[in-house]
Amino acid sequence: MNQPKIADLSAKQLFVNRELSFLEFNRRVKAQARDARVPLLERLRFLTIVSSNLDEFFEVRVGLLKQRIALALPHQGADSTPAAVLHGQIREMVRSLVNNQYKLLNETVLPALEEHGVRLLRRSRWTAAQKAWIANYFTEQALPVLTPVGLDPAHPFPVVQNKGLNFLITLEGEDAFERDSGIAILQVPRCLPRVIRLPSENIDDQDFTLISSVIHANINALFPGMKVTGCYQFRLTRDSNMWVDEEEIDDLLDALKGELHGRNYGSSTRLEVASGTPDHVIDFLLSHHGLGPEDLYLVNGPVNLHRLDALVNQAQVDELKHPRFTPGLPHNLGPKQDLLATLRAQDVLLYHPYQSYNPVVDLLWRASTDPKVLAIKMTLYRVGGGSRIVEALLQAARAGKDVTVVVELRARFDEAENISLATRLAEAGANVVYGVVGFKCHAKTMLVVRREGGALRRYVHVGTGNYHIKNARLYTDYSLLSANPELCEDVHGLFMELTGLGKVREMSRLLHSPFTLREQLVKLIDDEARAAQAGKPAWIQAKMNSLSEPTVIKALYRASQAGVRIDLIVRGICCLRPGMLGVSDNIQVRSVVGRFLEHDRVYAFHAGGKDRVYIASADWMDRNLWRRIEIACPIRSPVLKARLLENLSLFLKDDAWAWGMDQNGEYARVSEKGTVSAQQTLLLANQSGGLSLS
Repeated sequence: MNQPKIADLSAKQLFVNRELSFLEFNRRVKAQARDARVPLLERLRFLTIVSSNLDEFFEVRVGLLKQRIALALPHQGADSTPAAVLHGQIREMVRSLVNNQYKLLNETVLPALEEHGVRLLRRSRWTAAQKAWIANYFTEQALPVLTPVGLDPAHPFPVVQNKGLNFLITLEGEDAFERDSGIAILQVPRCLPRVIRLPSENIDDQDFTLISSVIHANINALFPGMKVTGCYQFRLTRDSNMWVDEEEIDDLLDALKGELHGRNYGSSTRLEVASGTPDHVIDFLLSHHGLGPEDLYLVNGPVNLHRLDALVNQAQVDELKHPRFTPGLPHNLGPKQDLLATLRAQDVLLYHPYQSYNPVVDLLWRASTDPKVLAIKMTLYRVGGGSRIVEALLQAARAGKDVTVVVELRARFDEAENISLATRLAEAGANVVYGVVGFKCHAKTMLVVRREGGALRRYVHVGTGNYHIKNARLYTDYSLLSANPELCEDVHGLFMELTGLGKVREMSRLLHSPFTLREQLVKLIDDEARAAQAGKPAWIQAKMNSLSEPTVIKALYRASQAGVRIDLIVRGICCLRPGMLGVSDNIQVRSVVGRFLEHDRVYAFHAGGKDRVYIASADWMDRNLWRRIEIACPIRSPVLKARLLENLSLFLKDDAWAWGMDQNGEYARVSEKGTVSAQQTLLLANQSGGLSLS
């Protein structure tokens, strides 16, 4: 088939599209905080999510970008490199995003919360009683753990932690040792809560303040006999990429342990300071950390907006939050139903959070105590602290069952937790492996082997999301529970690949990367193109988090040119450009940003009327299809396929929370007065008993 007529799919352009589309996604998230349909505290939560996303952006993506700039050939001139130009674009987009974020916080969200009795008080608004309470709090709770450092030859500028709250304090006078450097640095320990509930004179008010305000108000107590002339918040973001040469080490766990501490002290990528900070203080901070004016972000408020998530959690006004809901269950998984008997009769598909994650946890817990269960095999990428899933695995291992756990130590920002998890499991007697050198294990699957009537029967779980119980209430994901022998054999083969040695195993159902998934995806897309060229019906529908893999994008462009109708629901990064004349006229790209984080991956193809539908752990990105171990699982049951296609159709009809992408990669709301919300429809249908996913 012909290549696309026009479409820049060079590595450089894909890199640019990827970085800018991430920021574009955060603009859509911020829009939720501006939307009056969203409860007020949830609007504040969306503002904190933007800050958290930007933190990771500067820790990972900007860190890599700065390395590209630094490695530019001298004769090119670092400022004129593509990376430097992109850095300039990012700077302008982020500054605009952050300025609007704080404006929305200060002028809309906080005043509206105050009307409902939830007040975040600055120092100037504390009552006399609150000032007295805060002074006592500072003396008893904060002062004992604060350690200011006065700068002099014996006390150089301390190495401040990544994303920590800090103060630069300017002083006049001499101390007991006749030192008069005039500058001190205070790092605020993470053990201190960033949001503090205050006593209120009005019983209907909920008053809060920030630890930064508490410290600022009492800063003189740290420097007795000296005059404090200025106190300025600042926050430094550092490159948090971890570099481990897996081919040159003997023990990945020990190597990562050694690298973890350095994450807090990598090279600087961003400086945030509170507005009103004098220029000479800003210049001093920039110079000391090797940053330029382009790396400076002035903020009108707390330097770490993400910490206001604690206010969302502490405020007790139910009407300012999303209504609580109880996830449902399919009719055949009621409290009196035998889960294993159900799975022997039919596959079960669950859609979280609309349907409960309990059946997945129950399968594992039952296996951990069932004397007929001989073995449990499981992949773990992110699980969260205090997980019942981890406790079930520990219990099974201590009971003498053969427990094999593939723990992905390199799950970004969860490395420390996963190292601890791997250690606990190994000490309990589980077989713990760390996947395959050079490939992250991102597949989400569990296998239970049980003796039944003299023979062995296997049960599997395949999911699109991590085994993280908390996230199962916040992220949308699918879970397939099955006892199908072919699928169980494929999952068994996957674990054999992960733990043992040998050639690629041929699988009858699963597609898995880095071996067959990308190749088969392209084939499925090209098959639709051939059908369209022959005048036959052809369509593709897919839902995912990100789309950036160039081979897949080219195949989608070819299919569009052949006449295939392609509907894509891509929550975040999307390097494909829809609606380009002669290239992608038949492609629609949507992004749905609502109450829940859209996290499931579903691929559907007409396939000559066979409707081939997959749930998967993989996005259509380079890393997922080339450098990770991922799986895509076909859904064979006509009932389950119909349910998945119905859900895809529902999201394609969403006009309440959906955004559409244009050919320039920019998004606009599908409708300003939309009434169809896919998430709300699924919530209501499930809770009313009208939705069955089995």
